[in-house]
Amino acid sequence: MIGVAGGTASGKTTVCNLIISQLHDQRVVLVNQDSFYRSLTPEQLKNVKEYNFDHPDAFNTELLLSCMETLKRGEAVTTPNYDFKTHQSVGPGSKQVNPADIVILEGILVLHDERVRDLLNMKIFVDTDSDLRLARRIKRDTVERGRDVQNVLDQYAKFVKPSFDEFILPSKKYADIIIPRGGDNDVAIDLIVQHIHTKLGQHDLCKIYPNLFVFFSTFQIGGMHTLIRDMQTTNHDFVFYADRLIRLVVEYGLGHLPFTEKQIITPTGSIYPGVVFCKRLCGVSVIRSGESMENALRACCKGIKIGKILIHGERNDGRQLIYEKLPSDISSRHVLLLDPVLASGNSAVEAVSLLLSKGVPESNIIFLNLIAAPQGIHVICKKFPKLKVITSEIDETLDDDLRVIPGMGEFADRYFGTD
Repeated sequence: MIGVAGGTASGKTTVCNLIISQLHDQRVVLVNQDSFYRSLTPEQLKNVKEYNFDHPDAFNTELLLSCMETLKRGEAVTTPNYDFKTHQSVGPGSKQVNPADIVILEGILVLHDERVRDLLNMKIFVDTDSDLRLARRIKRDTVERGRDVQNVLDQYAKFVKPSFDEFILPSKKYADIIIPRGGDNDVAIDLIVQHIHTKLGQHDLCKIYPNLFVFFSTFQIGGMHTLIRDMQTTNHDFVFYADRLIRLVVEYGLGHLPFTEKQIITPTGSIYPGVVFCKRLCGVSVIRSGESMENALRACCKGIKIGKILIHGERNDGRQLIYEKLPSDISSRHVLLLDPVLASGNSAVEAVSLLLSKGVPESNIIFLNLIAAPQGIHVICKKFPKLKVITSEIDETLDDDLRVIPGMGEFADRYFGTD
């Protein structure tokens, strides 16, 4: 939830549009505070030149709060549509706003009301020279809102500037980020977008456990998750898109291995400052679902050794090690532990404990999975703080049968066609 405030014609909308244009892989909605102007009464319409549109009372803040709270809950909402020529609101229900990853609220008094500020995760103030703002306002109001220049100037002197000094400018102190020059400040826009990307990729659990990594989601990744989670997806399509996601998880996991710097000579005779990754590694798959990740690992790491662990699941969270076949020198290797679903974490604890008993340092283990339940993350990350857990998505919870919700069903059965 992002709030963008600033004086009239300061470039708030331009800043918002620039931010949105750089967030093309995310669902973003823009809510304008102007939509929440109160409709003028017949009496007010007769003296519209004496009405202060820049005063907090000109806005229906209660309705704005209600709409923003609904969007924050991840639900669709309908917002009013204000006509600046008739000074009437078409009323709620005129515009549908769908839930999104990022909600941007833009308006002159977005940071004025404490209740609105409390809803925002990032507060931005666009700071633009007052003469430039006046010039922009004259152009906007005469062209877009059908007003004459003298009326705009009179309104600016009587209401706009005093309200800016009394209500808008003081709200600047609540901003997390102040953008001088508005949309012309490319550096500020880039920094804001980078910060948004960081926050979107940082699940709340990542703030608790520094050894948990969730790679950044895009529409492409979201689309693949949609397909493998859909119960109507065919076995062929399930395998195809699961393999694509697994390859991404493996590649991301390999990026967490230690490396050494190395300079090489390119075919053009140029020096290239590169890196060489750790070569002493192996994979360990948890039979049976973990075997679905082996092909992706082999495709990324030529000739890699892969061990296997079979853990029998019992009711009431019980787990029993049935079989293990691991490389004899596994204690000297970095280990990529493979299991596409982290549910309760009990099987993972059994697998990691076995690796530790074989002499593998905890810090040398990277646990790779497609989806993870919060309960399993708590168990693994608390018990093994030096181990790294890498996943593509964190689900909501577990049900009474310890199945991940919303999950994707029995992964091994769907992948190997045995359901």
